[in-house]
Amino acid sequence: MARRIIVCDGLASARLWSRIGADEAEVLTWVPRDGESRSRPPGFHALSRGLCAESVAKLAPKTGDGFAFVSEDPTFARAAVSLVAREAPNSPVLVLSDSVTAEDLPSHPCLRANGLRSLIRDDVDEEFDHLANLRRVVAIRTLIEPREKVGILLQPDPDPDGIAGGYALRALIGRKSPTAPLISFGEVKRPENRAMVEALGLEIRTVTPDELDEFDALALVDVQPSVFGESPPARVLSVDVVIDHHPERSGYDTVIRDIRPAYGATATILTEYIRAAGMELRPRLATALTYGIKSDTQLLGRETSRQDMTAFAYLHSVHSPALLRRIERPALPAEALRALGRALSRTEITDGVHLLVLGRVREDVIPQVADLGLQAEGAEWAIAAGIVKSDLVFSVRNVGYVRAAGDVVRAVVEGLGVGGGHRSMAKGIIPLKAFRKTYGDATRTRIQNVLQAAFAKAINGD
Repeated sequence: MARRIIVCDGLASARLWSRIGADEAEVLTWVPRDGESRSRPPGFHALSRGLCAESVAKLAPKTGDGFAFVSEDPTFARAAVSLVAREAPNSPVLVLSDSVTAEDLPSHPCLRANGLRSLIRDDVDEEFDHLANLRRVVAIRTLIEPREKVGILLQPDPDPDGIAGGYALRALIGRKSPTAPLISFGEVKRPENRAMVEALGLEIRTVTPDELDEFDALALVDVQPSVFGESPPARVLSVDVVIDHHPERSGYDTVIRDIRPAYGATATILTEYIRAAGMELRPRLATALTYGIKSDTQLLGRETSRQDMTAFAYLHSVHSPALLRRIERPALPAEALRALGRALSRTEITDGVHLLVLGRVREDVIPQVADLGLQAEGAEWAIAAGIVKSDLVFSVRNVGYVRAAGDVVRAVVEGLGVGGGHRSMAKGIIPLKAFRKTYGDATRTRIQNVLQAAFAKAINGD
């Protein structure tokens, strides 16, 4: 928010706010009561005409500004909320009082109420963070509500963070799967991700670009259009909502964009939405979001923010441990075990790069091998590559303090295929036809030599 307009009811409230400590973004005002001393606390100016349309106009609220009313008088608080709703209808409102609750106040689409004296400065900041998230929720709901059918688009082969985020967004907008299906251009492949979908009773529909025409609204969760290749479908270049934590990409239009690269998981953003909206959180959704954060941050050990930790702690008290165990421990097929054995028997580490070429395998085996490959002594990078149908597919992991994996993969596939990802994990796909055209053949030895050289060059920035 651009400004926080603080309105204290009476001298005592203003003095209390002064003792709490004001933020630089706050505009400090107070409404004197009858018989009160006119000596104002430092930094405050008085609304001499009281709380009225003229005083609000003088404060000149702009888009993004929020109001906080500090009062123990229910009549004052009700009048304040009604006044803002009338004179500055787009401004969110926070009521801080130990006597007034949300049930005492008139209806307002972007309103929160909380105690004051029990709050410390950090609590006040957190309330404004909730208010900013509530504002986004209101905007999304307002945009989506009149639309008949909303497609919630995830990345191809959706991961737990995207699945959980899409599931949470659908709950936030009050829809079911018939009018807000979770969709993807590729099916769910990894065993633990399939286990997650099955355990939660979710359906992720695989669609073609042409099938997007059936939706009159499109929301992208944990993904941006650049993931869909150098020439994404035209429909995904003009969407309604994008919610993501990956680095921001350009080249598309959206009505609402909430991209937070500092966050470790998109599920954290959706958890903050749920908290801000005061929505009841059921164990199944809490478990999905818990697993989304846990998997994308490797149990809060990689690229983790304070917000991720706070969201995880909030979800942990509600989630179902039994359901989480079902998701995290899927059965491994014999083929996956054999592929792991073959790859590990030929393991080599060169200049910190652990490259494992698997041959022809199921796609879900590849990222599992990459995860294991990073555990090898001396490995700063692990790359697992395998042939899946007519493509060379590889998963990349790194220790987190080296060059971003997504940037490295984009450099490796440039001109040949598609790829990208996070700082410490990424994925690339090169059609075998393109690989053979450039390098002559696609034997295991050729793939090993080509990828070893390409990754060394990309990692070193040559």
